[in-house]
Amino acid sequence: MKAPGTFYEYNDVRVNLLAYALLQRFGRALPEVLRERVMDPIGASKDWEWHGYSTSWTEVNGKRVQSVSGGAHWGGGMFIGARDHARVGLLVSRNGRWGDRQILPAAWVKDMLTPSPTNEGYGYLWWLNRGAARYPSASPSSVFALGAGTNMIWIDPEHDLVTVLRWIDKTKIDGFFSHLAAARAA
Repeated sequence: MKAPGTFYEYNDVRVNLLAYALLQRFGRALPEVLRERVMDPIGASKDWEWHGYSTSWTEVNGKRVQSVSGGAHWGGGMFIGARDHARVGLLVSRNGRWGDRQILPAAWVKDMLTPSPTNEGYGYLWWLNRGAARYPSASPSSVFALGAGTNMIWIDPEHDLVTVLRWIDKTKIDGFFSHLAAARAA
């Protein structure tokens, strides 16, 4: 098709492959790793869940383990409440630091919010409001995590804001940012 690194196409395959590679690297289920290394340290609830597809079982170190999916198609994906979403957003907005503890390497957070060579509006699994801005009413330095059903974590570093939007009509997102900007100015 195209030479690696020269073409961008959004799909879940790359995220599912990343999840599978991390499963092999950690040698145990990624929801356990995420809970232990990220979600518990940031005070997330016990309610979030991360599931793979019904066909995504594999063997790791002699145990049957489900490889989780990046997308929310066919019953897989992450199921997470707004407060836990906000905690993840705060962690990213603080360069991976939670209180006095560095949860994610700051260099990784910087890299994930840096435009990829093939799409200036996308980093490592985060959308960037750069170039031909996706949302003109939002700050050009803002970044977004977007999920199925238009669930969004929006980080605006210029105004030190983290906003979580749940099940918003995607045609109304820029209008929301316009209203938020007006409220900040008031």
